[in-house]
Amino acid sequence: MKEKIEKIIEIPEGVEIKVDSKISVKGPKGEIERRFSYPNISIEISGNKLLIVSEKGTKREKKIIMTTAAHIKNMINGVKEGFKYRLQVCSVHFPITVKIEGDFLKVKNFFGETKERKALILPGVKAEIKGDIIEVESIDREKAGQTAANIETATKIRSRDRRIFQDGIYIIEKA
Repeated sequence: MKEKIEKIIEIPEGVEIKVDSKISVKGPKGEIERRFSYPNISIEISGNKLLIVSEKGTKREKKIIMTTAAHIKNMINGVKEGFKYRLQVCSVHFPITVKIEGDFLKVKNFFGETKERKALILPGVKAEIKGDIIEVESIDREKAGQTAANIETATKIRSRDRRIFQDGIYIIEKA
């Protein structure tokens, strides 16, 4: 059945949204831009509300509308508050040294390896090392989460029993 499907998002105070070929959200922490272009779906602003509408929508359009709304809500929350991930460095067998150089987080002496392991820190993401805690902050939820995942997978253990060899860097708090 084709029917009119619409999703309304309230725009909070202190946040500006512009709709062109891409959507830009500006707030106290910064600005994020993202392109949403789907056929049969229109995005428009009326007052302090953002409308995502499909005149003749099916299940497919409903899924796209709800996903787009979730992305826009994450953008609004990001420019208002930001997203923060916390990771913990765990070393049982060998002392691990972690440092940030440029766009990479470098892990040395992981399981006594001489070669250092690297994790990419995406642009627009701020990473800090405070003792054995690594804090990853950004206004873009996807970039912050991907950077935390890059750090966690850089110290992935292969061909060993994970119950005994628990060394690594693990996410302890998500945004």
